[in-house]
Amino acid sequence: MRPAFAWSALALWAGMAQAQWLGESNWQEAEVLAPPAFSLEGLIRFEVNPNSPMVYAIDPRSIRISPSDRVVSYVVVVSSPTGARNVFYEGIRCPTAEVKTYARHNGSAWVALSEPLWSPMASRPSRHTAQLARQGACDGAGTPSKAEDVVRALQQNLRVNVR
Repeated sequence: MRPAFAWSALALWAGMAQAQWLGESNWQEAEVLAPPAFSLEGLIRFEVNPNSPMVYAIDPRSIRISPSDRVVSYVVVVSSPTGARNVFYEGIRCPTAEVKTYARHNGSAWVALSEPLWSPMASRPSRHTAQLARQGACDGAGTPSKAEDVVRALQQNLRVNVR
C-alpha cells in the first residue's frame, strides 16, 4: 500500500469515527433535488490517478451544498481517451466519508438509480470520489460552507498539479 493512500484511508476512517462520536447517528438526508443541468464547457479537472488515461472533471455550476443535511452534490464527468463519457450525479457526506450515486446520464437524459445507497468512499472501485473530497469537495472531515469554496479549492489544487 502506498503511504499517501494509507494516510488517506486513515483520514477517512478518522472522519467516520469522529462523525459517529459527534452524534452523526441522528443524521437524516434531506429530499434529494433533481439532477441539475450540466455543461461540458468549463469543467474543472481533478487528479485521480496520474497513470490512468481517464480524465475526471466536475461541473462547477452543478455543485450544491444542502443547508439541512450538509451533503455536497455535484455532476462528475469521466472521459476516456476514445471520447467515451460517463456522467454521474453524486453526493458526498464529508463527516462520514460516504458517497451516493443518485443518477447517471445516458447521453440524452438523467436516469435515476432505483435505490441509491450511501457507501464508504474507500470501498468503491473508483477512487474518484475520495480524491474529489480530498482536493476540495470536503474540508478535511468537515463540509465546506459554500459551493464557491469547493470551486476555489479545486481550482487551486489544479494549478498546483499542473506545475
